[in-house]
Amino acid sequence: MKIVFFGSSLVSAFWNGSATYYRGIIRYLHERGHQITFYEPDAYQRQQHRDFPAPDWARVVVYEATEEAAARLIEEAAKTADVMVKTSGVGVLDEFLERAIADTKRADNLTIFWDVDAPATIERMEENPNDSFRAQVRRYDYILTYGGGQPVVDGYKSFGAQECIPIYNALDPITHHPAPPEARFAGTLGFLGNRLPDREARVQEFFLRAATLLPNERFILGGSGWEQPQLPPNVTHVGHVYSREHNAFNCSARAVLNVNRASMARYGFSPPTRVFEAAGAGACLITDAWIGIELFLEPNEEVLVARDGAEVAALLTQLTPERAQEIGAAAQRRILAEHTYRHRAEQFDQIMEGVLA
Repeated sequence: MKIVFFGSSLVSAFWNGSATYYRGIIRYLHERGHQITFYEPDAYQRQQHRDFPAPDWARVVVYEATEEAAARLIEEAAKTADVMVKTSGVGVLDEFLERAIADTKRADNLTIFWDVDAPATIERMEENPNDSFRAQVRRYDYILTYGGGQPVVDGYKSFGAQECIPIYNALDPITHHPAPPEARFAGTLGFLGNRLPDREARVQEFFLRAATLLPNERFILGGSGWEQPQLPPNVTHVGHVYSREHNAFNCSARAVLNVNRASMARYGFSPPTRVFEAAGAGACLITDAWIGIELFLEPNEEVLVARDGAEVAALLTQLTPERAQEIGAAAQRRILAEHTYRHRAEQFDQIMEGVLA
């Protein structure tokens, strides 16, 4: 099939936390014989912060972030595409793209809205009766999401979605795997994530409070936007960490932390990419508690789960390097066996084959 994506960016993870997800899904869709074109706007300095070479498994088209430029490309792409995909969170022109991609629907093609932040989208529509996307939901053949489980499916169905199916985050073992540690990332606990309104309070609780409770331990904070808040003296902020450095980051601290955004934690069943990146590197992962974690990793055996910063600190106090290594190795085995992007691409094909047949 010829599949067209209009998304944030495939070649840059700068202020684009979904890049790893797109790369994994699309790489393995190509492996299964599909032809992929990814259209991304020149916005947010992403092109100046590319961290990924132009792939040979997808055609990437960068366009001027205007409605005129986008409309021209959509019209051109729709002539031959079997599947037209609009992803959430492009960051510019989202409302225009949502309408325009839905308008490309024909009898012989499929239109998909692929939501990489479904809990937040649903809460936004629930809170705002005038949200423009409310009118577009039912116009798409499929809503695909990278998390949320049955609560997200039910939420989208309440807005008239024809079908909603989660295709969860996963691991690409080609890009995320064990790597030599680096001294600048070494410490007791590392956390990697940009500062966002829906995440900040939970990072304050699970990461910064744990650091305060363990003043003699070194904590490593990676990601953009953390320059302003007053950090505990034992927290080292290393700034933006490029995706090519994620393996070293995950392999350098005794444990790494996952903190879900508030809306994802409320809905559950929403493991972000950092969960799979850490597991792929064989890192010992500590995550905030959310419903559905056992679908991906078994608590106490393949992942450690904490309900607040005090529990994070308590887990670290008891965590030996040997125990951390055991947990990381168990997580890596589970994810490689059940949760790679090859598995997700196969799921996508099963969905498409059922419809197109």
